[in-house]
Amino acid sequence: MNMKIIFTYVVIITAMVCITGCVSTKKFKTLQTNYNKLQDENNELTRRGQECGVNLDKANNNLDKANVQISGLQDQINQERDHVKALQSALDKCLESAGQGNVNISKLVDQINASDKYIQELIASKNKSDSLNMVLTNNLTRSLSKDEMQDVDVKVKKGVVYISLSDNMLYRSGSYEISDKAGTTLAKIAKIITDYKDYDVLIEGNTDNVPITKPNIRNNWDLSALRASSVVQSLQNNYGVDPKRLTAGGRGEYNPIAGNDTPDGKVKNRRTEIIITPKLDQFMDLINKGAADSTGTH
Repeated sequence: MNMKIIFTYVVIITAMVCITGCVSTKKFKTLQTNYNKLQDENNELTRRGQECGVNLDKANNNLDKANVQISGLQDQINQERDHVKALQSALDKCLESAGQGNVNISKLVDQINASDKYIQELIASKNKSDSLNMVLTNNLTRSLSKDEMQDVDVKVKKGVVYISLSDNMLYRSGSYEISDKAGTTLAKIAKIITDYKDYDVLIEGNTDNVPITKPNIRNNWDLSALRASSVVQSLQNNYGVDPKRLTAGGRGEYNPIAGNDTPDGKVKNRRTEIIITPKLDQFMDLINKGAADSTGTH
């Protein structure tokens, strides 16, 4: 734009010179000076325009770079938003699982509480059983005379009362028939058994290792079982013990409590044990109740 103005101005001056034909020196110098100034201004404007062009190019380049960076940042923002959505989804699933976990934990706590209650019932039952065993044992030993105690041994082992009776006191020699002198002792034992109705009674016959020679008895198995059966029938028929509570069994020579290499050991092994235990069905009911509680069934 400035170049056009200067050029026009020069053309006008030249035309005027041509028209007039002659111009004074002073006016010419003035015109020349003005021309030079205009030329300098034109050069300066041209230089500034070039500089402005360079700066504009730099600005455009910087703008392009900035746009590229902005585009990259926008991509990162979009990626982060997607990541946040994924995290939120995972969190929702975790919360849902945690809710289910809380239900499972609650069930587990209930099962633990039921098991703990069951254990407490078992402990209470055992404590009750132990207490009853001690009372039973004390009552029986107090009822026996000093002489009877020589042939009767009363012990409590693992919650079970064992009354061990010697064969010399119970049976006639070489027989499985109950002797007359055993009646008084069996009567006292029968009373204890009758008083404690929540107990089952196992009568168990035992022998030494000397083979039996009786024609009507095949071996020590037979002898031990027959002797146990004789005690069971005596308790039932003579002393009124409920036969449903009684069990007879023989173990022959295979449950010794002493060596059979001495006469004294053989005497100890020839014995009949009356084993008094809590009723098995009571324990089974308690076990089944505990199993039902632990599985949540009723």
